[in-house]
Amino acid sequence: MQNDPLSLDEIARRVDAKASDYTALSDRIWATPELAFEEHRSVAEQIAMLEREGFRITKNAGGMATAFVAEYGKGGPIVGILGEFDALPDLAQVSGVTEHKPTQKGTPGHGCGHNLLGAGSALAAVALKDALESEGIAGTVRYYGCPAEESGSGKTFMAREGLFDDLDAAFCWHPEVVNEVQSSSSLACIQAYFRFTGRPSHAAASPELGRSALDAVELMNVGVNYMREHMPSDARVHYAITNSGGNAPNVVQGFAESLYLVRSPHLPDAERLFERVKKIAEGAALMTETSVKVQITDATSNVLLNRALQEAMFENMKRLGGPGFDAQDRAFAGKIQKDAITSEDIVASIKHHDMALKTEVLHDGVLALPTREDVMMGSTDVGDVSWIVPTVQCHTACFAIGTPFHTWQLVAQGNLPAAHKGMVLAAKAMAATAADCLRNPDLVARAKAELKERTGGRKYVCPIPPDVTPDDLRSAA
Repeated sequence: MQNDPLSLDEIARRVDAKASDYTALSDRIWATPELAFEEHRSVAEQIAMLEREGFRITKNAGGMATAFVAEYGKGGPIVGILGEFDALPDLAQVSGVTEHKPTQKGTPGHGCGHNLLGAGSALAAVALKDALESEGIAGTVRYYGCPAEESGSGKTFMAREGLFDDLDAAFCWHPEVVNEVQSSSSLACIQAYFRFTGRPSHAAASPELGRSALDAVELMNVGVNYMREHMPSDARVHYAITNSGGNAPNVVQGFAESLYLVRSPHLPDAERLFERVKKIAEGAALMTETSVKVQITDATSNVLLNRALQEAMFENMKRLGGPGFDAQDRAFAGKIQKDAITSEDIVASIKHHDMALKTEVLHDGVLALPTREDVMMGSTDVGDVSWIVPTVQCHTACFAIGTPFHTWQLVAQGNLPAAHKGMVLAAKAMAATAADCLRNPDLVARAKAELKERTGGRKYVCPIPPDVTPDDLRSAA
């Protein structure tokens, strides 16, 4: 194995050789956070670096201005590495402090670590490309620049356009508080606006002429609350009132809007539950003599796990070990735990992993690969990729144990050395496992056979209706 250009040691060496360039990329994306479908600077930064590395770039992938595919090599096998780079609203935060201190109120921040996710995945693709190039090894490496994971389902649109159809295996990761191979599926989801139109009127002088759209929104909420008693316990329905019809109580609201998110472990169940929610909305419109229009804004399939790829990635992670945190990393993690993280946060972050970690500040080992599969109570558009091609993901520790996601506490840690170390570990794990697929046809064959078994041979069906486009979602935001 010493002379194998695709060995774990050689892949790790190549990741380390370019790690500083890509941690700097991650920091630049952290400093210029952009929301779903608006990640223009983040994409430009990534494309510029990948072009310098010799990748061929396809822009506007899947009809999205901030989606692209970077490719190197020719022939098979073809491996794909997925990257994300979108931020979340209202989470701008000063780095390296343990109190809430927005850099600018009301602006975005990387509250899910996607600045690390995209840069780490690009680093993995570049390291693998360097290994192939040095020895003239056959195979193709692709980096997928995927927008709008937080809101918009960028990968779902890319899947609908067939961009993953010829892959032999796909790899992804996510920043976390632990180091592990992901062994949990996810919830399929459907998100949609419910827009009610009524008839405005003076609430005192002529209330009988008004038909309140806000009443319809409220009645829909009541109906869905009653439905919650009669739906599966592992399903979820969330909502927000996104337009209450104005601030004047003496005007009957002629328009009002709510946004609903329906989740279930399997897409057909989520679709059935969504149809029930739609019937409740129609009932609310009937009761208030208003009309309702529904616009789907998000939909993702549940993740299909792949044990063959999980085991291969776990073996690589075991050999790699943890990120290698130092005393300075641990000191800051301990301080943010003390100042800004509760004991409940700590328990919540590790209860599905290893409760022995509750006395630690950072995780520097690798969790065992569980024998039992679980369901993560969240959703991701990686699920749509996993229905098309064998897919595996890892998590690496980038934040203090207990750090809640989608919060300023996470943003404050997103460009620190500890986060960089977790990102580099993820790049090594993904690139090494992709290399295993390139040199081991049997691994790819087993992974594909497992995917066929898990799907029952069913073809992927995109959960976003064919008439919904990314432009529709941008205009709806």
